Amino acid sequence: MSSSSPRSTGDTPEPTPGLTRFNTADDTTARAALHEVCASRSWAGKVLAQRPYATTDALFTASDAAMAELTAEDLAEAMAGHPPIGRPKPGDPTSHREQSGMSGASEALKAEMLELNLAYQDKFGHVFLICASGRTGEQMRDAVRNRIDNTPEQEREIVRGELGKINRIRLTRIAHAEGDAA
Repeated sequence: MSSSSPRSTGDTPEPTPGLTRFNTADDTTARAALHEVCASRSWAGKVLAQRPYATTDALFTASDAAMAELTAEDLAEAMAGHPPIGRPKPGDPTSHREQSGMSGASEALKAEMLELNLAYQDKFGHVFLICASGRTGEQMRDAVRNRIDNTPEQEREIVRGELGKINRIRLTRIAHAEGDAA
């Protein structure tokens, strides 16, 4: 696909500076930025192939469509990029920010989340994934308690939705980023 800037027509808003940088970045740089959003190579390839994006909403639409098409293997690859709730990746400001609801949690709640995370992972074979932004530790604990009785198929579709929410938050950061980063 061409990496030329999208055109604006009358009522169509101009792309944000961050979105313009993403649209015009070389494929390697743009793919690296998308990998920070979602670890699925399939998802990133589909989003990358549709550049340029006129608006953040157009980027969201492409992301949602790519997420809907992911296979179980693609979803597993995407989930592998997420640390367990309560254990953000050391040195990763994104996972720390997204899991900030656990930062002030009591030691008892942290221990319970660890136990629930392990039970969930034993049952489903992957980390408990939730869009943690804006959620308290108690809300995340309650969510894992509620979801642990799901079937693998039910849980896969819930995870797909949660990944979509996370992707939108992260894509918003790209689209509205200031400076030189894609």
